[in-house]
Amino acid sequence: MSLPADHFNTHSSRPGNKSQNPIQSVLSMPPRWLHMYGDFITKNSHQVSQIESALRSLTYIIPGRFRDAEIASETLHSGVQLLSLYHDAVLRGAITKIPALASKIPSPHARYTRFWTAKSLLYRRIALLLQVVQYTELLWEMAAKRRGEKIRWRVVIILEVIKAVCRLLLMRVTNSRPLVTPALPERDPIPPDVDPNENDALKELMGEEVHAEPVKGTHEKEWTMPRTGSSLPSLPNPGDISSYLMGRVLTADDIKPAAKLLNTLSRPGQTAEILHILSPLIYAIALSRSKDKKSWAPWIIGISLEYAARQLRDRGLRSTALENEEWGKRYWAAGWWTMRGAFYQHVTKGMIAGVRRRMPSLVSGIMEDYEYLWENYYFSTSA
Repeated sequence: MSLPADHFNTHSSRPGNKSQNPIQSVLSMPPRWLHMYGDFITKNSHQVSQIESALRSLTYIIPGRFRDAEIASETLHSGVQLLSLYHDAVLRGAITKIPALASKIPSPHARYTRFWTAKSLLYRRIALLLQVVQYTELLWEMAAKRRGEKIRWRVVIILEVIKAVCRLLLMRVTNSRPLVTPALPERDPIPPDVDPNENDALKELMGEEVHAEPVKGTHEKEWTMPRTGSSLPSLPNPGDISSYLMGRVLTADDIKPAAKLLNTLSRPGQTAEILHILSPLIYAIALSRSKDKKSWAPWIIGISLEYAARQLRDRGLRSTALENEEWGKRYWAAGWWTMRGAFYQHVTKGMIAGVRRRMPSLVSGIMEDYEYLWENYYFSTSA
């Protein structure tokens, strides 16, 4: 009796399938793990934010952090920052799945940066590169210093060049609009949900089965009428009425197109923005060529460029709320000039030493470790 041809075809194809299936399964594991991890981050976003904050705070307060194990501790800090950056991207893509964020009116900064990251792939990649450099710049400087001061300053200048080029390109992509800090959307604060089972996140991380229904926020809970079956939203708490109403008020910026949240700069405004972008690079070059750490020349050059940028900025009635907010951040960041160069060596260092002597031993030890950082690393006071 002859067997059908399909019988031989199926048997002959089995060895090939057996040899391919393990390879395909191995290749499909990393994307599947990333998808599972992304789902875990989305479902437990508040707990993840708390863990990140705790780890970040731990790297700040460890005594002796900078002298004995500076590379290891800064690696931990940079790793937490980069992991937070990845979590931001995951939560940004799943914002509609988080009830506390889906119903919230985004800030002007969030609307503007989300618009440009969605519209321009070039903007998104440049902003991501800029953020990664800012999170790891101190680590690169620490590693370079072990090979000598010349290598250290060379790395510092290269990193400042990369940051300046990225900022100039972002200004170009956005049609000569001011830069915002940070260039990527920030993660909105996530209020904790009232969850009857607080161990669900731990069970899910350990691979155990979890049976839980999504919990609605305080204002999203509904009451169903017994006769008609219609649902009504619950009233806010008596002490929370102001924030409840303010959260539902629309301002002019809320209905304005996202691209119009920042105006196109005039010629003097563009000059001010370019000076603001180039001032850290020029200051780093001047500092690297100065043989005396206490010389006032590099510090005066850097602060003069910052002052010139502030004098040339657009201050007309056309200034938007987001632009004023960004310049407010820059005014606060200018305070770092008191911790740099000759001003720190001649003025701030003595003041900090006087305060440190009056502090308890634990606090004074941490302050002493930070003094070592401020004196020996350029990026420790870089804004």
